[in-house]
Amino acid sequence: MYAFSSLFAIVSPVGGVVTFVSLTSDMTLEEKNSLATRSVLLAFVIAIFFAISGKMILNFFGVSIDSLRVAGGVLLFVVAFDMILAKVSRESITEKEIHKSMDRSDIWIFPIALPLLTGPGTITTIIVLMGSAASIIQNIEVMIAIALTFAITWVFFHFSRRIYKFLGYTGMLVFTRLMGLLLAAMAVNFIAVGIWNIYLSFQ
Repeated sequence: MYAFSSLFAIVSPVGGVVTFVSLTSDMTLEEKNSLATRSVLLAFVIAIFFAISGKMILNFFGVSIDSLRVAGGVLLFVVAFDMILAKVSRESITEKEIHKSMDRSDIWIFPIALPLLTGPGTITTIIVLMGSAASIIQNIEVMIAIALTFAITWVFFHFSRRIYKFLGYTGMLVFTRLMGLLLAAMAVNFIAVGIWNIYLSFQ
């Protein structure tokens, strides 16, 4: 549940619906659904790749999991702060990038799959969760949390127009702010645990 709540908060499917609807407003229902499937599937593949190779990447660069936990916590707090202010996170995608992507045919790759769904914050969270796992079972649980998060994201994107019409822009902003508050608390936890573990390593 901790892994799922962390990933769900940083991926923020409801907040992503606003951007997704704006990028696919001129598409037919079939085109929009096809794009949703491709983008979420690619994001899932990217997430699994970093879940499997994250430790090897850290070892290659000589970075400890606690150092990443602190750096990732700072990054997540910045993302959370943007979410609390109901702003498009600068970590995932900027307003300028959204505008430039309107006429592109490969928006399912950029900016939707990467970096909207699997930006630096998501990748960092996945690596930290996998690095914190104490057993193979916990690794599998993180994988399941990843799969569940992107399955829900696919559902949200598939029914994005209905969700947008039902919740409205204001409703989505309220939900985004709540997710931002949760993410901020998780970011503080990342930083506190990381600093404490680094301190203990010097004892």
